[in-house]
Amino acid sequence: MSLASCPVRAVVRLRRQIRNLKKSKLHLDLSGPRSLETRHARLLQKQISLDKTSFFNTGLEKSQYFSFDTPSLEQMSQLSVLKPKRKKKRRRSRTVLYPGNSRKYLPIEQKSKAKRCLILLIAIIFFQILNAIENLDDNLQKYDVDGLEKTMHRDIFGQKLAVDTVMDLLKDYLATHMHNKPLVVSLNGPSGVGKSHMGRLLAKHFRSVMDGDFVLQYYAGHNCPTETDVLSCQSDLSGKVSNMVVTAEIEEKIPVLIFDEMEEMPLLLLDVLHGYFQPNQSNEFLNAIYILISNIGSNGITKYVLQNASSEDLSQHRKRKELVSIIESSLRQHHPLWDHSEIVPFILLEKSHIINCFLDEMLREGYYPDNGNIENMASQLKYYTQGERHYSIMGCKQVVAKVNLLQ
Repeated sequence: MSLASCPVRAVVRLRRQIRNLKKSKLHLDLSGPRSLETRHARLLQKQISLDKTSFFNTGLEKSQYFSFDTPSLEQMSQLSVLKPKRKKKRRRSRTVLYPGNSRKYLPIEQKSKAKRCLILLIAIIFFQILNAIENLDDNLQKYDVDGLEKTMHRDIFGQKLAVDTVMDLLKDYLATHMHNKPLVVSLNGPSGVGKSHMGRLLAKHFRSVMDGDFVLQYYAGHNCPTETDVLSCQSDLSGKVSNMVVTAEIEEKIPVLIFDEMEEMPLLLLDVLHGYFQPNQSNEFLNAIYILISNIGSNGITKYVLQNASSEDLSQHRKRKELVSIIESSLRQHHPLWDHSEIVPFILLEKSHIINCFLDEMLREGYYPDNGNIENMASQLKYYTQGERHYSIMGCKQVVAKVNLLQ
């Protein structure tokens, strides 16, 4: 019994060691390190089984007693390598618990006050621009510029480009009351083409929409006929212009000053007007409209129109630009005040325009508009003939005299 009990005890001890190894494997990670330790455990189990068989086969023959020897240092090192290391468990952080009687809210995004200020500033600028646009329309309605444009297109014949140019200048200037310089418009062209007629229409219209104290019509040949009256004319002209612009500034209106027959005006009076056209003046002298009417440069205009009578390919813009350059040279030789002016050229009138002048004058005088009679009177005038076109030498200047002969 003693011989049989020793191997049995050894087997029981080996089984216990195997069981402990299996229990230790449960604490290992299932990734790479477990596969290595499992392999060592299998090798150890296989070695133990081989030792068991060899012990039963040869143990009884070699020794009578089974004894347990203390392992050497080399064996201890091997066992320490095979022994799996326990992995430290990570301590889980505790979850934040909220009270049961409270609600969970997301963090509130704070709105920037600068954004509100920016929106308010944009709204203010928008309303200011809208108010400015409405004020521009109100100013134009106050002077009834649309009605003036219709009147000028109806009563002035053959000068569509000149009428459009003058109306564009007036619309831009009358749209606001504050300016940095006065508006100076120079109407230049041959005799009888409608310059003085446009001046009379402007004076009549602005007298109807404003008080007559803010409109001045000055004829150099009538108001200052002789050179001996130049000094008195100078003081008289300075007083009229100064009083008008100061009164208009108080009433917040823009005065209109029309000077006809500028080619006959003395140089001293031209110097007086030149002083009013400068931009570095007091505010009341900057808000004014000056209309200068003369036939200076008319010879150059006549020559240009006759030379380009057959050329239909010239645009209206190009014609105006070339005519302005022709007139500028003549005006600068006369006086430097025209350096501050907007030049508007008036061209020659054709025979069809003269017929319209006769028709309009006969209707004004109450005559029946007989076409045969109108053609007969129009043919009695003198014309420049260029190809198939006929340009009146005196324009519509003789129309009134011809109609008066019908009486």
